[in-house]
Amino acid sequence: MGKFPLVIGFDADDTLWHNEDIFERTHERYRRCLANYHDAATVDRTLIATERRNLARYGYGVKGFTLSAIETAIQLTDGRISGEEIGVLLELGREMLDHPVELLPEVPEVLLELGREYRLMLVTKGDLRDQERKLAKSNLAGHFQHVEIVSEKDTETYGRLLRRHGISAEDFLMVGNSLKSDIHPVVSIGGFGIHIPYRITWELERVSEDCGAPDRVLKLDSFRQLPEAVRRISLRIDQTGTRSV
Repeated sequence: MGKFPLVIGFDADDTLWHNEDIFERTHERYRRCLANYHDAATVDRTLIATERRNLARYGYGVKGFTLSAIETAIQLTDGRISGEEIGVLLELGREMLDHPVELLPEVPEVLLELGREYRLMLVTKGDLRDQERKLAKSNLAGHFQHVEIVSEKDTETYGRLLRRHGISAEDFLMVGNSLKSDIHPVVSIGGFGIHIPYRITWELERVSEDCGAPDRVLKLDSFRQLPEAVRRISLRIDQTGTRSV
């Protein structure tokens, strides 16, 4: 090892720290707020449709969710929702933004270990201010040589980031919980990925597991398994020159 200039990219939400749990708890409270108007299934179905429709306008994150939640509430109540009730929805959003950052198990230790051998990059999408806040509160920023906060994580975005940092796609490994955002785009441009699923996957991040190149993807159960998986990839490439896992 050591000959291969591997760069490891990391997703943030639900890879380094808990995120979807916060949304799940807020969704439960949101359903209760609208329980006098509609059943939970209708609320869920209408909200996700609104979020899907607004994604290109508002992007990802708490602020976009809050705007979509208010729009959905107005729609489901035929405009009868009160100012006080809308105030409650706004408070739900503020509480999400103020929520403490809770790291997943062993994340700092694993980043420290990997950082001794490899160049690490954070690649996260969402609202700029909120992602900056979470990174600062996580105390993980010092582990990364580069931090990229983007509005979308697709092949164009990854290609642009890699060119800017002078990284070949075949020398890039992305670690994350989302096949849609973290794994498939990287594999499609010639990189490879390590998928560490979170217990919840947001509906708009759900895709087929088939990435078209299964030989360049590993699936792990926990972050603790990451150093050994990375060494396995590096060793195989050093020995064979074959970029598969």
